[in-house]
Amino acid sequence: MIDKYKQAFQEEAREILLELESALLELNERRDDSELVGRVFRALHTIKGSGAMFGFDALAAFTHHIENTFDLVRNGRLGASPELVSLSLAAVDQIKAMLDEAAGQGGADLAVSAHILEKVRALTGTPEPSPTKQPAPETEKSAASTGATRNWRVSFRPGPDLLRRGANPLLLFRELRKLGDLQITAVTSAIPPLDELDPERCYIAWTLDLTTSADADEIRDVFIFVEDSCELVVEPVLPSSAPDSLPSAPAAPLAKRSDDSRSTEQTAQASSIRVAAAKLDQLVDLVGQLVTVQARLVEVAARHEDHDMQAVAEEIEALTTELRETSMGMRTLPLRSTFERFKRLVYDLSRSLHKEVELSCDGGDTELDKTVIDQLNDPLMHLIRNSMDHGIEAPEARRAAGKLPTGTIRLSARHAGAQVLVCVSDDGKGIDREAVRARAIEKGLVAADARLSESELFSFILAPGFSTAREVSNVSGRGVGMDVVRRNVEALRGSIEIDSQPGAGSTVTLRLPLTLAIIDGLLVRVGHARFVMPLGNTVECVELTRQDIQNANGKHLANIRGEIIPYIRLSEHLQMDTERPEREQIMVAETEHGRFGFVVDQVLGDHQTVIKNLGRLYRNVQVVSGATILGDGTVALILDLHRLAQSVIRDSSAHMQVRAPCPQVVA
Repeated sequence: MIDKYKQAFQEEAREILLELESALLELNERRDDSELVGRVFRALHTIKGSGAMFGFDALAAFTHHIENTFDLVRNGRLGASPELVSLSLAAVDQIKAMLDEAAGQGGADLAVSAHILEKVRALTGTPEPSPTKQPAPETEKSAASTGATRNWRVSFRPGPDLLRRGANPLLLFRELRKLGDLQITAVTSAIPPLDELDPERCYIAWTLDLTTSADADEIRDVFIFVEDSCELVVEPVLPSSAPDSLPSAPAAPLAKRSDDSRSTEQTAQASSIRVAAAKLDQLVDLVGQLVTVQARLVEVAARHEDHDMQAVAEEIEALTTELRETSMGMRTLPLRSTFERFKRLVYDLSRSLHKEVELSCDGGDTELDKTVIDQLNDPLMHLIRNSMDHGIEAPEARRAAGKLPTGTIRLSARHAGAQVLVCVSDDGKGIDREAVRARAIEKGLVAADARLSESELFSFILAPGFSTAREVSNVSGRGVGMDVVRRNVEALRGSIEIDSQPGAGSTVTLRLPLTLAIIDGLLVRVGHARFVMPLGNTVECVELTRQDIQNANGKHLANIRGEIIPYIRLSEHLQMDTERPEREQIMVAETEHGRFGFVVDQVLGDHQTVIKNLGRLYRNVQVVSGATILGDGTVALILDLHRLAQSVIRDSSAHMQVRAPCPQVVA
């Protein structure tokens, strides 16, 4: 049981470390921001106090020294210098290593801790503590307790299972004592007779009188890891000199943070629970099976023409749809935390490459399936490293080109139908087209006299082992980074677009599905085969008659309310031997290449689609993104409309190049 709650501490500590790292990187840019200093201090204080409470003594002792350093910064006795930020980031890495060691995932080098603390002592001018003498409790008090003080009363009533969770109230009181003068009164009225006493149950409550300059937030931070399993009230004690003739109303418990945003944050935390990702995955899998069974029920009800069964099937369909949306919503997360994680990467690479680079993030509120987000880290890391090494110039080169010495890498995300577009762009020198072409010719990927479009030329960058760098560095040059990006994105049923302007920078766009589990689709028929088109991409459905085909003079173009839209006849493109019906239907969809029409024999209706992978045997089938099981047990392929349009454009471009006349040489 104790191990379970130690694991919970480690998970929450890692989340706090992400917040700490983000605050430190912001502090590096705004060194006089007292709010950022407070965020750093509170994060360190929470990790230290909770670490000690759950038995992570080495971690707590190490974090305590860093916390003391930022206490000096809070009180204006030390500046938030770049050196301090760098040391603090190194301390964050060491704390992560300690957590990994506790989880059995590696070891933490104690020499690294000693080296960091030695540099911290040199920076603060603090002498090294004697190894044989422990500091007295008074010397451990926060510097906050040496300023203007205030009296607080803390009512702490633990839940009955507090001890079973591995928490020790005495360690909480020790942390409170470091904030100031503490008086402790135990409330023992709930202790039962000895024969009814459960030794693992907590029956005692406490009233704590604290004199400190710390505010309510800092006091509550001491209890942050047990706050969800106890009753906690923190309230100021009014001065005893108040006139007796003016009875004061009881002070409102300070159960909220000092501002609205932090209050909202705490309320959200109190109304949420932590659920293992594996349980959510299992839930979505079960919902997927339920969707398949529900489709079968609809099929059976329609076949038997049983009105009562059809009514029940409709109700189950509505409930299944709501359950599906709820379960999928539980698995979606905003991209903000993923984006924020790369600020540290940019900071470290800027120092190693001697470049000045800022990371800008937009669209962090865009939500994506957690499964997709987990597999997005590696592609984004490689793209950012490429921008840092190949794209952004050195400050001197940027000044010579008339640019600001500080380059910018921009991470952005936005919704586009049933997909999310994640872009990594920079304002560097752009991609050298001639260098890419020369390297492709050198590696035998293309003939020397081949005529290539820009998209075809840039596609070589994604080839395995391809790199224009002539020297291998610690950052890039091995030709594996962009290949990893391509493989990971294709594994997510996504696509990649590369755009670049010489001297102005480059943009790589990852087009990703919202989810990998269940989507809304349209079921269509072509001949005897059935296919599913993602509903999020489709715009409308119109009829295509023989007269429409004659008016287009045999070209695959349709006039839809004055707009000329190219269309793809699926039976022809997929080489299906079917007879053309008198009337066909065009499904108009938005693709990355604009609006395209997809001609089918019949639209059968909407369909909740549980996506199944086709397996490695079909990994090279680009125009199909998966399959689904229909209600009658047959299989329908899920079409990738973007790649269908892309394949037609590529085939048309190649056909035009083959038929293009060779230039004549005139003597």
